[in-house]
Amino acid sequence: MKLSKYPYLVQKEILDDMKNADLFWLSFVSKNMKTLIKSSQVKRFQSISRIMYHSSFGDKRIVSIPFKTKNRKGTEDILELEGIMGIFGDCKASEDDCFQLNVSGKIIDFRLSNQYTFPEACFHPNDKESAIESIHNYFLNFFGNTMEYIWRAKHPEDIIPHLSNLSLWISIWPNLSQVIDLKNLEKFFASTPVLKNITMKLDKSEPFSPESKFYQAETISIFHQRSKSVHALLRHFQGRQATLFYCEVDMLELIEFLNRWRSGEALQKLEYLKIILRRDGPWHWQPHEILNANWVKHIESTKKPPIHSVANLYTPGPDYKPNTNPITSHTYVVRKTDNRVASISVQEGDFVFGVWKETEKEFLRMVE
Repeated sequence: MKLSKYPYLVQKEILDDMKNADLFWLSFVSKNMKTLIKSSQVKRFQSISRIMYHSSFGDKRIVSIPFKTKNRKGTEDILELEGIMGIFGDCKASEDDCFQLNVSGKIIDFRLSNQYTFPEACFHPNDKESAIESIHNYFLNFFGNTMEYIWRAKHPEDIIPHLSNLSLWISIWPNLSQVIDLKNLEKFFASTPVLKNITMKLDKSEPFSPESKFYQAETISIFHQRSKSVHALLRHFQGRQATLFYCEVDMLELIEFLNRWRSGEALQKLEYLKIILRRDGPWHWQPHEILNANWVKHIESTKKPPIHSVANLYTPGPDYKPNTNPITSHTYVVRKTDNRVASISVQEGDFVFGVWKETEKEFLRMVE
């Protein structure tokens, strides 16, 4: 079928019915075809929230567009990924098994995959960084820069590219036989751009240095933090959202955290914090005791407080769990520098803290 012989509206309708992956590969046919697709699919491409580079088997990497759909029964939302292309690395297939494309000025070999429904880019390991850069530039040129491009990687196994318009999500999850070397991690954080997300299992008792770029990550999810590490994070975190799982923390540390936030001297960007305490901790206090501090304010129990929830920066998909878990609490604190409010919730040993954009006066207007 020769698409160009049809009127533009017919061409657009045909392209509208095609998947994103098919449009991507069709764009390599010619410059005119690429221009037609881009001009006719502006709204569709602008509706894409994220394009993700994520690990597959071995050293393979897949470029996908996440989207929300229903499970087979139609009862629950689930996350699906529309695969666009694979990035394999070394291509050991014969020339007959490969085809070449000009990708942002670089000739790259591709092959049809026996695992996936989309082709894989393959290249010599020495060309890996330049090939990935060319592929990323093509995605930027084709889909545009209105969406977020995310590179999900495991440290230290995966390559970490330093490219424009690319957010880095790093997972550091040692097995039982591995020991985390904090000095090497400090060097790694110092050598990378500020990370979008860090997901990490940390059993070390010693914290990162106060100057570490670890604290600058926009979102952090940490498992099994010791008391010193929690204390350091609560003091030095400069990002927007943090979740700490199965942690050791003292009530005085939480009080210090709240006082530092109230004073406005730190944590200005913080939107959401959740601390899940270790259930087997030798606690000499109950988490709800913190709500008895005289600077913690209370909404009358007969009234309905507003529900706090902000955009979840670590959600895996554009519409899949897009917001943080709601906080419905009758207790709150006020920041002295701008009179903004933060809700505090303590339930079943979990400490949750959510910052509002509203001042106290505006916040109280939302109470029913």
